[in-house]
Amino acid sequence: VSGEDQHDPSEGRLMVVPASGGALRDLLPGYDAHVRALAWKDGDTLQFLADEGVGSTLGEVRRDGTSRQTLVSGDALVMTTLDRAGSGGLSLIADTAAHPGEVYVLQPGAGAPIRLTDSNPWLARMRLAKQEVVTFTARDGLELQGILIRPIDEKPGVRYPLILTVHGGPEARDANGWRTGYANPGQVGAAQGFAVFYPNYRGSTGRGVTFSKLGQGDAAGKEFDDLVDAVDHLVRSGLVDREKVGITGGSYGGYASAWGATYYTERFAAAVMFVGISNKVSKVGTTDIPDEEYLVHARKRVWDDWQMFLERSPVYHAAKSRTPVLILHGSADPRVNPTQSLELYRHLKMHGRTPVRLVWYPGEGHGNRRAASRLDYNLRLMQWMSHYLQGPGGEPPAYDRLDYHERSGTTEAGSGG
Repeated sequence: VSGEDQHDPSEGRLMVVPASGGALRDLLPGYDAHVRALAWKDGDTLQFLADEGVGSTLGEVRRDGTSRQTLVSGDALVMTTLDRAGSGGLSLIADTAAHPGEVYVLQPGAGAPIRLTDSNPWLARMRLAKQEVVTFTARDGLELQGILIRPIDEKPGVRYPLILTVHGGPEARDANGWRTGYANPGQVGAAQGFAVFYPNYRGSTGRGVTFSKLGQGDAAGKEFDDLVDAVDHLVRSGLVDREKVGITGGSYGGYASAWGATYYTERFAAAVMFVGISNKVSKVGTTDIPDEEYLVHARKRVWDDWQMFLERSPVYHAAKSRTPVLILHGSADPRVNPTQSLELYRHLKMHGRTPVRLVWYPGEGHGNRRAASRLDYNLRLMQWMSHYLQGPGGEPPAYDRLDYHERSGTTEAGSGG
């Protein structure tokens, strides 16, 4: 599984190459999806698992590129891991809108995988909110999709606050599977009266190489305009209150959250930024992957266009921010240096026009690994959104320092307006 070229942001092409050496050959040319795993059925046939749209496809193809067929496809079962089973079939890990990943097996000749495990039996007793795929059109006519989880006790004619949850990458996607986790409000948000939307904006994976390159050379441009267009679509549908929209995400999704809180501040009433980018200039010199910006994002070096990099930085627009911002970051993050969060915090504090709070997670990297840190992040995220989208607003809410919080070693760097 390979990238198309050095500017392909994500491996996703199913390639073969002679053992003696030679050129790579794409077995699925023009396939508008991203292959994530493969297994040899026999010496002549490859079976592959691909992210396709908001669903997944399990297929097979001969090594000469012929006899391609689909074994399982759709978005009801999101398959993420593939391996050979001892029975001659395939073992899979897959999730759905109703449960996280479980082990499945697809026996030879069977029409559908069979579920083998039930890791969270308590979920069967829970009332879950409705989840659906939403298609919307960007301002330039590009058709996009996302995953919507509706408020669990939704009433006709009532508009609800929205938590827009933006995935990182941007070479990633949100599938129509289990969308709840420490960094994803999902069913937790829906149970608390929020609509939660996961937009697959341009640059996402699952729709082929061309689509995944659409945002290159235009950081925070049309890709983040797509986010606002998604909100407008949900407002027009009658579900969302335009004045009660929050934005959150991590990494590139954190960059989107910071952009929403600054450049697009009039559109967002709350923002929670996690391990996000705030200064495109200083990010290049402080990350462990400095060439990534050139190869798959900006497609130019920072010294070739200092002004462009600066203007696509949230700190450049901090003066106009009126969006309350909660900033969270691991102190040992090698990918997006913690100073990215500190820079945005300092700029917002110095301008003094909006509430801002910065929280460090000691020892955590580019994403929280410890259970205590994950729980702390999720509780802070939901408290911030509730306070500014459902509650009184104003000064940042007091945070209850429970026993788990004290044991986690989490430190709060500052708060206030």
